[in-house]
Amino acid sequence: MFGFIGKTVRVLALAGVALLAANATATAAIHPEGVSAALTGSETSIPFGWVEFCERHAEECMDEDHAAQDIELTAAALKKISRINADVNRSIEPVTDIDQWGLIDRWDLPTDGKGDCEDYALLKRQKLVAAGFPRAALLLTVVKQTNGEGHSVLMIKTSRGDYVLDNLTNQVKPWSTTPYRFVKRQSQENQNVWVAIAPKDEGHQFAQR
Repeated sequence: MFGFIGKTVRVLALAGVALLAANATATAAIHPEGVSAALTGSETSIPFGWVEFCERHAEECMDEDHAAQDIELTAAALKKISRINADVNRSIEPVTDIDQWGLIDRWDLPTDGKGDCEDYALLKRQKLVAAGFPRAALLLTVVKQTNGEGHSVLMIKTSRGDYVLDNLTNQVKPWSTTPYRFVKRQSQENQNVWVAIAPKDEGHQFAQR
């Protein structure tokens, strides 16, 4: 996603993460006071990668407007989420879309065991839904890294605020503690609608204790 040179550098970094992940256990903890929830704005453009993905995998994209749902973030739920995040990070070989498909950007489920950032996020979403978590709380999200390169993560909406599952780390982190600038994500009310995300310093909505 978002540029051949940046993708190549990121894939090399991912390879290092995969090696570390093989010998590391993901750790995560519930913040007792809750963490912030991302503040979203108006509808925005839908990533073309998502549109094409839905053309190939209509069963993953069928949706109608519905009430937003959050995950009740218990210790058991967080343990399950952390395990799935780490399992997917370990199981997928990081490869750029150029190398794999000959395309600048293609979103897909990594059924061949290879993929890049959005493919990890799609697989995590699928596995979390299969584990019983509501799809409306599992939101594909586009961010910018500190070097300006685009990146994709999975944002999870919980009763304790918003957390991020990232293929660059096995840690399940509060969205506000990541180094990213958040651009847009799927709407909780309809996954085929995407909404802009306000800067972190404007996201002063906090999960209730």
